[in-house]
Amino acid sequence: MSANSKANARAQKAAEMRAAQARRENRRRILTIAAVLAVMVTIVGGAIAISVLNKDEVKAVAAGSSDYGVSIGDKDAPHTVIIYEDFLCPFCGELEAATRDDLAKLAADGKVFVEYRPFDLLSRLGDYPIRATSAFALVLEKSGPEVAKKFHDLLYENQPSEQDPDAATNDDLVDLAVEAGATESDVRDGIENVSHKSWVTRATKEAIGSGVSGTPTVIVDGKAFDEGTTVDDRARRLIAAVD
Repeated sequence: MSANSKANARAQKAAEMRAAQARRENRRRILTIAAVLAVMVTIVGGAIAISVLNKDEVKAVAAGSSDYGVSIGDKDAPHTVIIYEDFLCPFCGELEAATRDDLAKLAADGKVFVEYRPFDLLSRLGDYPIRATSAFALVLEKSGPEVAKKFHDLLYENQPSEQDPDAATNDDLVDLAVEAGATESDVRDGIENVSHKSWVTRATKEAIGSGVSGTPTVIVDGKAFDEGTTVDDRARRLIAAVD
């Protein structure tokens, strides 16, 4: 075979290899896009749907009946609100931001007793929900409900995205706990070692046992509350229902 023929053969083979590589890259991109879309449908579609699909499944739940949460207000208030939530759920974060101040004021005025019950729904996306909820349980145990509520609020104010949940490190959780009022020496080891993982498991089991299948699940006066077509709409209707 002549030198020119060998060169042409090598060039042809190289072209075939490049084409094959291009086809593989194209398939990889398509599969990646499909996977991302599937996750988005699961996350976004599921998060939208959960607020309206589980009304008939949720059992009558009494506020103040759980060991897995933190509450504000008087148990004897005329209205009660229970919010089942996941610290990674963006809709929980939106509802929290839209209702926190109003619920706190209504609770202080004696109109409503509010109980926040975090559990693990979204750890399939990363272990942040377990780490954050374990840290919450630890702060509740070590520093009491007032500090735990502040920590709860800070977790939502500093909520990581579903796309990169583990961007929030254990050091970040420690810093937020300390900002809420916890003593670092009381919580660092427990946060780093996820000391209250069993608490998270029990809280999750209790939520599921109550028929909760999504977040946020809101229960007003013992019944599932699914009024509103958007988070803001739901927030306004929730506040109106207990004012």
